[in-house]
Amino acid sequence: MTGEPAGPCGQEATSLNALLDGELDAVNSLRCEVHVAQCPACAAELDRLRALRAHLARDGVAWRAPDALRARILATLADEAGRVARESGAVPAVKPAPNRWAARLRAAANRWSGLPAGVALAASLALAILVTRPDEGPDLSSQLVSGHVRSLLADHLTDVPTSDQHTVKPWFSGKTDFSPPVVDLDDRGFTLVGGRLDYIENRVVASLIYRRRKHVINLFMWPSDGRRPRASAREGYNILGWQQAGLTFWAVSDLNAVELKEFQDDFAEGSPR
Repeated sequence: MTGEPAGPCGQEATSLNALLDGELDAVNSLRCEVHVAQCPACAAELDRLRALRAHLARDGVAWRAPDALRARILATLADEAGRVARESGAVPAVKPAPNRWAARLRAAANRWSGLPAGVALAASLALAILVTRPDEGPDLSSQLVSGHVRSLLADHLTDVPTSDQHTVKPWFSGKTDFSPPVVDLDDRGFTLVGGRLDYIENRVVASLIYRRRKHVINLFMWPSDGRRPRASAREGYNILGWQQAGLTFWAVSDLNAVELKEFQDDFAEGSPR
């Protein structure tokens, strides 16, 4: 026996982390602080938690998750935000990607920045498996529409917000395994808004965002897999796909089908063949 407290006494054990993270209101924070001042066991546990936080915050301990995993997490969390908005009646119903693990993903994402490298890597691999389980994946049209809708709902329309094609194109370098063509179509009535990463069919894809009047166009692209894209409509959104220069393109918008076809023709004309 060392005579040192073995752990919190139990009365405030569940409140110590919340106190350290500043999650308690004023009344409960004061109550917990008064208890800690009178309880050596809880005071020692609080000191241990502070020391652990300081250790994890040191340089070389924290591990940054790769961009691909970040894109998966953002996509899953945005799908959850879209589900909540749809259930509240804020937007028309659009079939989202399955997200039964969204609550756990949110909690994990908030904590990964401070995890040791080995633990973070294990968490990353586990989440990659959960998010990409093939038996739960929606069809491509659903994923495209979900990607379009979540970009509007989750304040994540762009990662690089600019109308300058010479800024958007190099931004993708190193973030995708291909070079996305970026075309300035402002003189055709389609204004470039920017670009971002998204996650479609278990891979990171590039998305260019254009506007025509008040309509947003998401243009998703990735290396061609040999499938023939088709035009379709889903839940009030037009979907138009084509292949060019070894890439597959999918334009999604609530813009009418005629103008979306104009966009396709203008983009195809201005990009490499």
